[in-house]
Amino acid sequence: MRLPGTRYQEHGWEEVRKLLGAGSLVALRACDLDAVLQPSRHAALLDDYTDALAPVLHAAGRAARMPGNGYGDSVGALAMALLCELPARPAFWLAFATGLAGEHAKQGPFWRAAAGDALLRKKVNDMYATLRDQVDADNYQAATGQPCSANRIYTYRMLDMAWRAIEQVFAGWPGTAPQVAAILGRPVDALPIELRQLTSAARCRPEWVIRWSESLERFGGSPGPLHTRSKRFASLRNQPEQIGALLAEIGDYEALSANGDGAAWLHDAQAASDWLEDLDRIGADSARAAGAGEVCPAPRYEAVTAALAALAAEALPVRQAVCLKLLGPSDDSYPDDWRTGPGGGLPTLEQLAALAGVSVPTLRKRRNAAIDRLVGMVPAGQGE
Repeated sequence: MRLPGTRYQEHGWEEVRKLLGAGSLVALRACDLDAVLQPSRHAALLDDYTDALAPVLHAAGRAARMPGNGYGDSVGALAMALLCELPARPAFWLAFATGLAGEHAKQGPFWRAAAGDALLRKKVNDMYATLRDQVDADNYQAATGQPCSANRIYTYRMLDMAWRAIEQVFAGWPGTAPQVAAILGRPVDALPIELRQLTSAARCRPEWVIRWSESLERFGGSPGPLHTRSKRFASLRNQPEQIGALLAEIGDYEALSANGDGAAWLHDAQAASDWLEDLDRIGADSARAAGAGEVCPAPRYEAVTAALAALAAEALPVRQAVCLKLLGPSDDSYPDDWRTGPGGGLPTLEQLAALAGVSVPTLRKRRNAAIDRLVGMVPAGQGE
């Protein structure tokens, strides 16, 4: 789901949550969690936590560079930004620390036991889940000038989930015909036109959402979000106009913001990040090698060197034919005595065959065999 100003409501949130959860376990082990028992130490504990978690997120590598949303933000960047929000919004950390203290009162210092990691991670997940909604709510207000709360963001997300669930029910036709009839509020004997009309949140009718929620207890075994005992969404059951307005806003903004989803730079982002990581690795290896008085070879250096040595064993016309095929007739790497062909470049394949004293098909066959050997000796790099 996308809304103006939001960054944490799309598919990548699950990866952001996992990264923050796993990293937090590492960071919290480096902290004195007994400090949660003393409210006066909560602020200092937050400083220790952020200092410990930041390098863990930076070191996450490729996992952190996964796309986190449709705007080009990576999982790592989103996680780091949310971590930086904690000191600016200490109430979320104080609630987290108070929650840990409450669990300590029930079962002692559970975080010291290996089995306590699950509860600790759940508390971390809850903290960041509420924080992300508040951050997105504030950014929504800044982007639109309209009031918004974390609860409203939660409502948007529920409705986005609802229309997509309805879409899945419609897609299951005819196997889901009874539930389709319940959602549409009429008998369906043939393929309903509504199944083709539902193409976005904006095309989802509010009465469908209400009937879908009502149908879940019958078809899913548990009440839908509008029909539970919780008061969070109870009022929406009687406000189809509000449901329709919220769905229209979700659909309209997703259509507006989707024009860059296929941009080439998004597809190149991962390859560029991998290249930078390789560059960083080579730089670190070079620094270590320099300290040992050695030279750090580039990736696949040994394989390339061996391939060039094998090519040097070929006759000169064959080597030139290989270069003609792979690099073209003109290249700055060619020595001057090779540049005897048209325009000061390599000789043509016919001229090279004459120099070698063989026919053009024979030279072409030898050239292709040499290229095949080169390709076999130099393995492709990752991502190539």
